[in-house]
Amino acid sequence: MRRLLLISYYFPPSGGPGVQRTLKFAKYLREFGWDPTVLSVNPEHAAYPSIDESLAEEVPAGIRVVRTRSWDPYGAYATLTGRKKSDAVSVSFSGEGRPNLRQRAGRWFRGNVFLPDARVGWVPFALPAAKRLLRDGSYDALMTTGPPHSTHLIGLLLRGDARIPWLVDLRDPWTTIDFSHLLPTSAMARRVDSAMEKRVLSSADRVAIVSPFLADHLQSRHVRVYDVIMNGFDSTDFERTTDVGEGEFTVSYMGSMDTSRNPEALWRALSEPDMRQLPLRVRLIGNVDPTVLDSVVSRGLDDRVEVVGQVDHAESTRLMCSSSLLLLVINRTPLANGIVPGKGFEYIGSGRPVLAIGPTAGDAAAVMRDTGAGQMFDYDDAEGVQRFLMEHVTAWMNGAPLGGASPERAEAYSRQNRTRQLAQLLDELCSGEGR
Repeated sequence: MRRLLLISYYFPPSGGPGVQRTLKFAKYLREFGWDPTVLSVNPEHAAYPSIDESLAEEVPAGIRVVRTRSWDPYGAYATLTGRKKSDAVSVSFSGEGRPNLRQRAGRWFRGNVFLPDARVGWVPFALPAAKRLLRDGSYDALMTTGPPHSTHLIGLLLRGDARIPWLVDLRDPWTTIDFSHLLPTSAMARRVDSAMEKRVLSSADRVAIVSPFLADHLQSRHVRVYDVIMNGFDSTDFERTTDVGEGEFTVSYMGSMDTSRNPEALWRALSEPDMRQLPLRVRLIGNVDPTVLDSVVSRGLDDRVEVVGQVDHAESTRLMCSSSLLLLVINRTPLANGIVPGKGFEYIGSGRPVLAIGPTAGDAAAVMRDTGAGQMFDYDDAEGVQRFLMEHVTAWMNGAPLGGASPERAEAYSRQNRTRQLAQLLDELCSGEGR
């Protein structure tokens, strides 16, 4: 069995979507001939958006996990903004609403001092630990995954010591990540960040990315070959059920909902007179930005929208499977065509139908069509959203609710298949192909 040194800031007990890809790779790599050692941050020193202790149960017995300290600027940011650290560590500034003076100052430091990101304080601790692991163990390949993209600096700094192939895994874009416009980044900082991105991408033996559009986007900026390994779902997380609740038709959204994900088309559709008569409610499960709640209230829908807050992954999948319909919203950003949220694949795995709002020609829309999980509507297509809702609510009221992706069509997007794809790529690296 070949050995992989997998370097990832996010690993259980970290919660949220950022940990799922790495966790599932670690969970299934042994089935395909690779034994991973995970290098991660000590949870006591980590800046995790959320904690989910239940995920630790998915780490296979015998998988070695090495943890180090980290210097964490989020504690200082929390002090500066007058918030608890657990509130200050957010994804794409979700939940902050309109930033005050202290938050603007914090964003300035994030965009101009902590490059490429605010987890860069882990690098000085992780680098010597990685060197010790490589010196003391026989590894066949090195893999760094981000965000945080500062993790890839560890791989770059190891190039002189590690005479093994290096795979960079990009779960999101680097300099063009969807919340980059929220950072008051100076021209000098942008040049430094871009230079780091270019150096990493040109130095890595192979680069994997999560969608075809983003691969093309990177190709246009940094000419090289990119391997697309999309996200997926773990079938063991789900127990398919036809029990979708009684009394009300439930539309559930899982995860953070910031301003860029505000589903205005849904709120407009639900505010129509004929829609107000339907037994329908919306559950928002995760952090919700105040601007989203303002939209709900302005449409008079606050009695039909329930904010559940964050839950652990096990409860999240249970709520998915007990929903009548699942809501997927693609960030309204310049690279929206390439965004395929990880929860979208879990929606597919749940077997529930999906109402998706975003670019109809994007990669997420293609996945919806390929699996038959649901339909994508443009951000402003309130009429289309209303028709889709009426069709599903009517079928539900008639006792014949419509389903989502079948197990057969969903199987291509399983985590096992994605891990098989990763193992094949690592095998190619070890044989010298594509380096």
